[in-house]
Amino acid sequence: MGIRFRVPFQKLHPLSRAIHHRYCGNTNPQRTPHRTASARYFTSISRLPMRPPKPNKGSGWQNYQQQRNFWVARLAARLLKLRYILLGSAVGGGYTAKKTYDEWKDMLPDFSEYNWVIPDFVWELSEQIDLDKLAKALPEMEEIAKLLPDFDKIGENFTFLKSLLSSETSSNPALKATDASTAASHDGDKQYKKGLLGELILIQQQIQQHEEEVRRAAATNSARPPSPESTPSASPSPSPPQLNRKSSDREKIDQLQEELLRTQLKYQRMLERLEKENKELRKVVLQKDDKGIHQRKVKKSLIDLYSEVLDILSDYDANYNTQDHLPRVVVVGDQSAGKTSVLEMIAQARIFPRGSGEMMTRSPVKVTLSEGPHHVAIFKDSGREFDLTKEEDLAALRHEIELRMRKSVKEGQTVSSETISLSVKGPGIQRMVLVDLPGVISTVTAGMASDTKDTIFSISKAYMQNPNAIILCIQDGSVDAERSIVTDLVSQMDPQGKRTIFVLTKVDLAEKNLASPSRIQQIVEGKLFPMKALGYFAVVTGKGSSGDRIESIKDYEEDFFQNSRLLRDGMLKAHQVTTKNLSLAVSDCFWKMVRESVEQQADVFKASRFNLETEWKNNYPRLRELDRNELFEKAKNEILDEVISLSQVTPQHWEAILQKKLWERVSTHVIENIYLPAAQTMDSGTFNTTVDIKLKQWTDKQLPHKALEVAWETLQEEFARFMAEYKGKDQDDIFDKLKEAVKDESIKRHKWNERALDSLRVIQHNALEDRSITDKPQWDAAIQFMEETLQSRLRDTESVIKDMVGPDWKQRWLNWKNRTPDQHIRNETKNELDRLLKLHDDHTAYLANDEVTTVRKNLEGRGVEVDPVLIKDTWHQLYRRHFLHKALSHCNLCKRGFYYYQRHFVDSELECNDVVLFWRIQRMLIITANTLRQQLTNTEVRRLEKNVKEVLDDFGEDTEKKTQLITGRRVQLAEDLKKVREIQEKLEAFIEALHKEK
Repeated sequence: MGIRFRVPFQKLHPLSRAIHHRYCGNTNPQRTPHRTASARYFTSISRLPMRPPKPNKGSGWQNYQQQRNFWVARLAARLLKLRYILLGSAVGGGYTAKKTYDEWKDMLPDFSEYNWVIPDFVWELSEQIDLDKLAKALPEMEEIAKLLPDFDKIGENFTFLKSLLSSETSSNPALKATDASTAASHDGDKQYKKGLLGELILIQQQIQQHEEEVRRAAATNSARPPSPESTPSASPSPSPPQLNRKSSDREKIDQLQEELLRTQLKYQRMLERLEKENKELRKVVLQKDDKGIHQRKVKKSLIDLYSEVLDILSDYDANYNTQDHLPRVVVVGDQSAGKTSVLEMIAQARIFPRGSGEMMTRSPVKVTLSEGPHHVAIFKDSGREFDLTKEEDLAALRHEIELRMRKSVKEGQTVSSETISLSVKGPGIQRMVLVDLPGVISTVTAGMASDTKDTIFSISKAYMQNPNAIILCIQDGSVDAERSIVTDLVSQMDPQGKRTIFVLTKVDLAEKNLASPSRIQQIVEGKLFPMKALGYFAVVTGKGSSGDRIESIKDYEEDFFQNSRLLRDGMLKAHQVTTKNLSLAVSDCFWKMVRESVEQQADVFKASRFNLETEWKNNYPRLRELDRNELFEKAKNEILDEVISLSQVTPQHWEAILQKKLWERVSTHVIENIYLPAAQTMDSGTFNTTVDIKLKQWTDKQLPHKALEVAWETLQEEFARFMAEYKGKDQDDIFDKLKEAVKDESIKRHKWNERALDSLRVIQHNALEDRSITDKPQWDAAIQFMEETLQSRLRDTESVIKDMVGPDWKQRWLNWKNRTPDQHIRNETKNELDRLLKLHDDHTAYLANDEVTTVRKNLEGRGVEVDPVLIKDTWHQLYRRHFLHKALSHCNLCKRGFYYYQRHFVDSELECNDVVLFWRIQRMLIITANTLRQQLTNTEVRRLEKNVKEVLDDFGEDTEKKTQLITGRRVQLAEDLKKVREIQEKLEAFIEALHKEK
């Protein structure tokens, strides 16, 4: 039975794979013949067995001849061996140096991106130098070849020397042993003191030769015919020498395997050290660029350009069935499976909030990983940089992410679909875009919303249904595989496994707890789960404590896999372990997917842009394409222009409006509570005393507040009037909701200066105290004001009485209207009360109880049942009308009473104290209107303008508010056009940079 040995670390590193494939026996078509199982293979570092000396013949001459022949043979062998050493060292050293040079050349980074570091005059000098002439001046390759040694002759000499030595050593074992030891010492010093590379090549060749020996021995044993003594039913038992030989071969294979493992681990550490040095050098170069030493603008990195496209798409509400199919790495897994820990290991920092068994990832988190000089994290909508090398910044970052998650979750919900965008930069970080999703759960626990499970499934499916998304499926290795939920979900979204990478976490716990380690092998080989994947990885992302640093976890992970029986027994392959190999594989897969799909997505958005532009040209051919922000700025300027127009209102207009509105507000109080009670007095002294008392009470309690209310309402009405007048010019109806909201919010925020209340009270009190009318025009103005007021009140009273009694006989005959029963009762009551007023023209304002009873009895005698309250209400309106008629008659008499007023009505039956009252009221209105106008123009208009600016600024920062207030198909179309154009431009810039990187 053939035995084939596999090198467990043959894919430990890309360079080690190249070395293995380059020097393994499969690449050499002229392989030496296989040796038999009994033959031993000796290398230059193994010691040959000593052969026994020839038997003595007994004569001295023969002894002397034997020694002489021995001395001559040794001399010839040493001379030939010296030539062999020189030629072999030259050929082997040159070949090895060339291969080593090529390998180190491939490991060097690509410095084509830093061509701008070379000064411009160097490039100009290279353009001026004719390289063709310079090349022609160089010697031809044939002439150079003549200077080199003749490798054909060296090969012939080497072959001859090999045949000579093999023949001599086969005939002379002693010479073979001596020369072999000497050659081993010299050859080992010259050829295999090449460092770690030569040792690795040698050990791999030895392992391969031993494999061939074992295979050939097994084939020989199987091909040997059975002995005649053996029966067909019983197989021949191997002899003890054969068993010993097999056991020794197996021990050699195990020993060589362990030696190979140690050598490759040593080689791996050397490569990691070189990579670390390379990382430090790149960090220095990036720091110089960051400081602007070269005074040139550094372009955005490729991953930053791509991340900007994804950020725009996340806010874009796609129309025309345009979907976001750009690649990103979607991290999904069961709750507490280690998704966040894997992402943190890739980002090389503890950036996410952590909890013990509770749900911590409550919304998708998009993390853009890129290389930079400093290890920092930045949010998309914030300028603050979190230094990930400082523990206080890490704690602040975790706290900020947790706050953003909780803020994004609506009331009554547990998770949110709103994406938090974060960028992480640092030396040596692989470039990619990952989205960490909330963990999939099987049961809704206490404290969660009832739809939490379905919401998480819908969010995960929304990200995974993107045909270009790379699914990073995380499975907890410390629990039973049958309990996994996410594997079924992933297999539904990607049944062929063309874009899925499976990651088994907590392998250290799995190895410790599982009785059968082969179960882990089944998982990483894709034989246990029904899902398929591009690749399978096993990682360790923690030591059991959330406070462990990433560096210590990496060291723990490497130590675990170096000592793990999973790797030692070949259950896992070297390229399938550690998060470092995982990040390299995910990054390669991500960029491969990006290169394959980004141009197709750019074409999709180009077609969407064409459709949107066509719709705009057909529907709005004469309008500019203004998006919501541009429309808001336009509306903002118009509103500010309207506010400024308030300062252009003339003082006369302000005072006229304020005086009119203030009298409308207080006229009822003046007539009902001041004038009518005072007019019931019998003499002028009592009239003036009553008026003074009531005016003083009114001024102290109500009048200043009423005046400020009138002023504030006047300011609002004028503001609304200007906005309405401006709208008639060339106003866009799309701004109506915004302007109304700005006006309401500004008025809501505006508060009148309360300090003006006390000063206004003093001014009004002084105005009402003044009773002096200096000239006839002022007297006539007071008469006119009184007459207009009384006529207005009389019209109002007549209208009320008419509504009470219903239509008169003329309206009933002409308009076919009838009175209601209540109006009929009111009309009968009115007629009865009119007769009472005719009998008592100087009747007081109130009916006595006996008079109410008399009126009621009279109405009952005519068959009308009436309530006393109705009688008093009807009397109140009738007496008001009667009083106003008498007051108007008295007002006409006082038109020529200014002469008597100047004499204080001495020796005159005419008294016009009511005219003086209305003069005082009119003067108070004029002075109050003037005072309010000054406060409006000097203070309140400016404060209102300031409030409007603040409201506009607040609305401008609130995207949701602008979306509510500026709506319509025209706005949405302009928004879509702007987004699609921006996406297309970003994609084209990214594609151009991607082609340059190729």
